[in-house]
Amino acid sequence: MANHVIAVDDPLAADVRDLISGHLDFARSLSPPENVFALDAGGLLDPALTFYSCRRSGELLAIGALKHLSDLHGELKSMHTARAARRLGLGRAMLGHLIGVARDRGYQLLSLETGSMDGFGPARSLYASAGFTVCGPFASYQPSPHSTFMSLPL
Repeated sequence: MANHVIAVDDPLAADVRDLISGHLDFARSLSPPENVFALDAGGLLDPALTFYSCRRSGELLAIGALKHLSDLHGELKSMHTARAARRLGLGRAMLGHLIGVARDRGYQLLSLETGSMDGFGPARSLYASAGFTVCGPFASYQPSPHSTFMSLPL
């Protein structure tokens, strides 16, 4: 990932808000409203969340967040790569970074919710390639045919 930097960032920055908006538009285009769990910029300000961006020479390429659920359990949130930066391994780099942060925090389990529709297939494949397996709902999520829940023991 030469020349790319993953670091804590501000979800209210203009370019970040634009990428978050695209992420929400994508989720809303595939999922019923009650099954869109992607967060807007304000939601990413939750103190339980740490928001990261991946940039090259200041250009925003990808985003992701890690939510603290308990001392032993974290959740991946808002993973998204800019359209122009896809297929460059940035999603995998962000995922690896977030897994590393989760391990550093001492989490024993990392979980996520993503869509079950075909459009979310690449995301599910990425997570599975990193060792995530399908599990049941966690935290306050409810079972839904529109959601796929996955977890990774750390």
